[in-house]
Amino acid sequence: MNDMATGKKSGDAVHLMYPLASATPKQLGFHEPALAKLRGVIQKHITDGRYPGAQIALARHGQLALFETFGQASIEGNKAASDDTLWLLFSNTKVVTAMGIWALVEDGLLTFNDRVAEHMPEFAQHGKGDITIAQVLSHRAGFPSQNVTPAVWTDHAEMRKQVCNFTLEWTPGTRLHYHGRSALWVAAALIETVSGIDYRDFLRQRILEPLGLARDIYVGMPDTEHTRAASMYEPDASGKQHALKDENTAPFRRAGVPSSGGYATARGMAALYQVMANFGTLNGARVFSRRLVEFVTRNHTGDMVDGGMGLPMHRGLGVHTRGVSDKIRGLGAIGSPRTFGHGGVGTSYCWADPDSGVSFTYISNSRQPDPWHSRRLDVVANLVHSAID
Repeated sequence: MNDMATGKKSGDAVHLMYPLASATPKQLGFHEPALAKLRGVIQKHITDGRYPGAQIALARHGQLALFETFGQASIEGNKAASDDTLWLLFSNTKVVTAMGIWALVEDGLLTFNDRVAEHMPEFAQHGKGDITIAQVLSHRAGFPSQNVTPAVWTDHAEMRKQVCNFTLEWTPGTRLHYHGRSALWVAAALIETVSGIDYRDFLRQRILEPLGLARDIYVGMPDTEHTRAASMYEPDASGKQHALKDENTAPFRRAGVPSSGGYATARGMAALYQVMANFGTLNGARVFSRRLVEFVTRNHTGDMVDGGMGLPMHRGLGVHTRGVSDKIRGLGAIGSPRTFGHGGVGTSYCWADPDSGVSFTYISNSRQPDPWHSRRLDVVANLVHSAID
C-alpha cells in the first residue's frame, strides 16, 4: 500500500541520511576565488530582484564541496530559504524519470530499441506502432506538442489511455524537437506497465531510497513535506514577481508530473549527478552499470538542430551533452565536451563532468525569460568550470 502522506510504502525502510560526506572546496581541488565570484553573481541577482531565492551544490569524487542557500523561499510572509527547502525542478525532473527507464533496461525488462507498443499495444494508435523507447527519450518520437489533462494526476489508468491516444506531428525519427511534456508521460506509463507499480513509487524504491536521497528528491511530494517547498514566481514586464498559479498548489506537488513536477534540494541533485559522474555508483551503492551510464549520456542525435531550441542539443537518453558546438544551453561554453545535464525552464540547471568527477546544481525560484536566462546560466556554469583544478 502506498501512503502518499508519509512517502513510505508499507514494510519499506526509507534511508534518510544524506549520502555524501562533506569536504572543503580546496580539499576537492576547487579554486576558491572563482567560487566566491559565483556566490557574488547569485547574490547580485537576488539584490536586483531577478529571483527571490536560490540554492547551489557542488560535489566531486563522492564528496560535497559546497552547499549554499540564498534569499527567500517565499515572498509572502518573507520566508527565508533554508538548506532543507525543496525547489521545483521543472524539466530537471525528466532525468529522474528517465532513470526509471534506465533501471528497467538494466534489469533486463526493456531494451532501448524496444517499440513502446510492444509493452503497451494500444500505443500503436495513430501510426505510433514503430516508435522506440530511444526515440522517446531523445525527443525524436514525433509528438512534441501532445499533452495530458490534469485528470491523470490522480487517475493513472486515464494517464495510459491519454498517452496512447497521442497523435503524430511528423514521422518518428526524422526530426529532433524537444518533447516538453509528452515524452515523459509515455515513460511514466511505460514504467508502470513494466514494473507493475506507480511510477513515483518505482523511482523512489529503485533509485532514490537505495542512494539515500529519499528526503532530498521527490517525484510526487507527500503532504507532510509541502511546507518545505519554495514558492515559484515569474516576473511581469516591469520585473515584479508574481506567484505561478498552478505550480504552487498541493495537487500539483502531490502529482509528481514526470516531465516537470519533481522537487529537490540542490545537494540532492548534485548527489544524483555524482552517480552518473561516477558511472553508476555512489559511495558503494550501485544502481547502474558503467556501460549503461556511458550509453545514455553519449550524443545520440549528432549535430541535428533541435527544433524546439534552435541549436544542436546533442541529446542522450534523458540528458544532453556539451559537445563541441559553439553554443549549448546551460552546460557552460568552456565545459568539457563530455559534460552532460539538463535544465528546468527559466530557473535551473544540473550537470556533471565525467572528466573531472564534478557535479553541480543551481536552482532558483523565478521562471526567467531569455535572453537573460540563458546568459546567466552560461556565466554560472563557466564560473564553476573555471574553479576546477
